[in-house]
Amino acid sequence: MPTINPYTISPADYRSDFTTQENQGVVYVTSNLLAEAAGLLHVFTTRHGGVSQGPQASLNLDHKKDSNANVRENHLRLAAALGYAPEAMVSTHQIHSDVIREAQAADAGLHLEGPTPYECDALVTNQPGRPLIAYAADCIPILLYAPATANNQAAVAAVHAGWRGTQQDIAAKTVQRMQQLYGINPADCLAAIGPGIDLCCFSTHADVLQAMQQAFGPEVQAFSQPDAMAEKNGETGKFLVNLKAINAWRLQTAGLRPANIAISPECTCCLPEKYWSHRFTKGERGGQAAVISLLS
Repeated sequence: MPTINPYTISPADYRSDFTTQENQGVVYVTSNLLAEAAGLLHVFTTRHGGVSQGPQASLNLDHKKDSNANVRENHLRLAAALGYAPEAMVSTHQIHSDVIREAQAADAGLHLEGPTPYECDALVTNQPGRPLIAYAADCIPILLYAPATANNQAAVAAVHAGWRGTQQDIAAKTVQRMQQLYGINPADCLAAIGPGIDLCCFSTHADVLQAMQQAFGPEVQAFSQPDAMAEKNGETGKFLVNLKAINAWRLQTAGLRPANIAISPECTCCLPEKYWSHRFTKGERGGQAAVISLLS
């Protein structure tokens, strides 16, 4: 991997243009960067456009605290709005790991009946018409697209990067897996880092920062700062950590060009009416998702 100095990285190095859209009552967000790619479908969902009630209202796509009937209907509505076959979708079953799975034909549609029997936090495929989905509610959703070249077919990935997955370098490892399986060139790869908890709200104790330092070295401190508000309130030893920026940095070290990385400026914890936030709701919430698919 190339050496990238995080102290020289500026937010201006990355794209930040995302667009909120609505179709058939389903509200979702797209990255303008990925929208420029031909033959590609992608979205980051919001909490609007489904049938779930209470803390899961309304487009909840996560099975944890909702009925299977509601979750199934929400997936069907999302598929209808975006124009893909719901039974073709392959879903993660997330455990905050660095487990990456190549989506199989036998995996398709299992999410409509409940959590999948396998566990993973990232999915990859080079098969058109096989949408991938990963879930989030403060954790960082990442969508990857490698275009076809003379040497390889196009490929995509959907990644769930909580702080544990970030510390385990799941974003960079997913790029590496796409190289191994499909021969993609990371320099051609596009990445959209979707809505998730931002530096403003991800206040942690020192153990999170220490875990990042153990994984990546002292340079990772460039993406953290002491939590002045916590200190003012009498809580010492807390830090604000920028998970989106750490993942973008790790994607660069995997070979992506800064101009090919987009980071959503939206913080899920700051926008609880638009997105679910595990931290804001203290766990009483649904889950939004990131979806990507090759169309041809």
